[in-house]
Amino acid sequence: MSPSGLGWIIVDSLDTLMIMNLTMRLSDARKWLHRGLTYNQGQGVNTFTMTIRMLGGLLSAHYLSNVLPDVSSRRDYVYLSRAVDVADRLLGAYGSTSGISYASVNVGTREGLPSHADGGASSTAEATTLQLEMKYLAHLTGKVDGLLPIFVHPDTGHFRSKEIRLGSRGDSYYEYLIKQYFQTSGQEPVYREMCEKALSGIQKHLVTSTKHSKPQFIAELPHGIAGPLSPKMDHPVCFLPGSIAIGATEGLTEKEARNMPGWNSQKEQQMQLARELMKTCWTVYAVTASGISPEIAWFEIDEVSSWEQDLNIKPLDAHNLQRPETVESLFWMYRVTNDPIYRK
Repeated sequence: MSPSGLGWIIVDSLDTLMIMNLTMRLSDARKWLHRGLTYNQGQGVNTFTMTIRMLGGLLSAHYLSNVLPDVSSRRDYVYLSRAVDVADRLLGAYGSTSGISYASVNVGTREGLPSHADGGASSTAEATTLQLEMKYLAHLTGKVDGLLPIFVHPDTGHFRSKEIRLGSRGDSYYEYLIKQYFQTSGQEPVYREMCEKALSGIQKHLVTSTKHSKPQFIAELPHGIAGPLSPKMDHPVCFLPGSIAIGATEGLTEKEARNMPGWNSQKEQQMQLARELMKTCWTVYAVTASGISPEIAWFEIDEVSSWEQDLNIKPLDAHNLQRPETVESLFWMYRVTNDPIYRK
C-alpha cells in the first residue's frame, strides 16, 4: 500500500460515476485528483495493475468526459494530464536490457523493480498486456501521427526533447521504414503501417508552402507538435519524394500501380506530394550560381513582395556535403513515373 494513498478505487470508479451521471460524487473525485493526489511517492507498485487500473481508469475518464457533455467540460484535461504523469512514471519499468517490463516500478524514483519472487522474472501475461493503454495515450498526445522527437536516451528510452524534423538527426528513421518493409518482401507489415502513419503526420503537421510561388516544402517543429513551424529545410529531407513514390506504388511503376485494386485517391495525393517536393529539392540546386545546393534552405512563409525569393540561403548554411538524398529521389521518381524530366 502507498503511504499517502493512490486512490485506486476512486480512479477505478470514475467512468462508472460518469455513466451513471453521479455528477456530485464525480466532482468530489475530480477535485481530489486535481488537488490531493500525488504520485511522487517512494513506493513500489505492480506495473500491470498500475497500467490497467490507474492509467486505464484515467484514460477511460478522459474519453467519457469528451463524449458525455453533461459530466464534464470538453476543455477539462485533468484526467489526461494525470494519465501522462502516470505513463511517464511507468516508463521506468521498461528499463531492462531486453525491454520487457519489470514486475513493479517505484512511482517516486521511476525505477523498475524485478519481482521479489520467481527469481526476478516478470509474468508473461502481465508483460504482454500493457500495450492498449500506452497506445491510446500515444493517440491522445499526438504521437500517433508517427512523428518522433530527434533525441532519445539510450538507457531509458525517453525522448529528450520535443523537436521534430525530417532533416539531420531525424531523417533516416522515416526513410528506413518503407525500406525495411521492402527488405522482407512485405512480410513485416508493421513497417508499412508505421510509414503510413508517419506520412499522415508529415502531411498534417510539416507540409507547408511559401506565399509567393507556393512551392511545397517540409518545415520543422522545434518546440513540438503544438509549437510554431520553422521554415527551415535541411538537404537530408530530400529523401522524402522518392520514399513517398515507392511507398505509394509498392515499388511498381506508377502505370502498373494504377491498375492494382489498392490504388485510391490517397495514393494519388501522395504521388502529387512526391512530385511537388521533388521539384522543391531540385529548385534548391537550381537557384544557386554553382548549381549545387546548400546544406540548409530557409523558405519565406510570410507575406512578401513578389520580387523576393521563395527561399534564402544563410552564410553559415552555404556549404554542400555531397549528400545523396536528392539524387536518390530523382532516381526513384524516374523509375516509378518513367518521366524523362527526372533524368535531365
